Amino acid sequence: MFEQQSPSKPRKRSPLASFMFASRWLQLPLYLGLILAQCVYVFHFWVELKDLVLAAMGNEAALEHIFAAVAVPGAEAPSKLNETTIMLVVLGLIDVVMISNLLIMVIVGGYETFVSRMYLEDHPDQPEWLSHVNASVLKTKLAMAIIGISSIHLLKTFINAQAYEPKVLISQTVIHVAFLVSAMAIAYTDRIMTDTQNVSKH
Repeated sequence: MFEQQSPSKPRKRSPLASFMFASRWLQLPLYLGLILAQCVYVFHFWVELKDLVLAAMGNEAALEHIFAAVAVPGAEAPSKLNETTIMLVVLGLIDVVMISNLLIMVIVGGYETFVSRMYLEDHPDQPEWLSHVNASVLKTKLAMAIIGISSIHLLKTFINAQAYEPKVLISQTVIHVAFLVSAMAIAYTDRIMTDTQNVSKH
């Protein structure tokens, strides 16, 4: 008869280790603060959307707010709701949505990665990216989100290119390219680390 081995007991952590591990909950107020910031963005989105709809219907106050929102310092302010003005307002709304997406990735992904498991494996609405989220994946997705936001800002600048000095256009383009290079470097580094881990397993 073989002796049945008793399951190994979990190793007892020292009080200091338990205290340090519990310190991860200090990040919880930060994520709650980001949720409040998300609420502010939602409110801002609906204010801008309401003004756009009212401006399209001829509301003077909404038109003034729209013109002030899209006006570029040093350039002539628009006098009517034309295609360019609508495009700038819509780009602003898209910008808000993309920043909101960035906040969601930081809140959900960061909490899952650095604070505590959410156990969403069986949830029907679990985001696809959350199933394999880790610090490297989160960094890559955040970098891609920042590139998207930078693209929106760059597009808004080029729509009003005549109102900016060439050095401003060049600077924004260089910054955008720097974001692209950084994202590619992060993705390449993550790929190298993944390949190294796969090789070490064999």
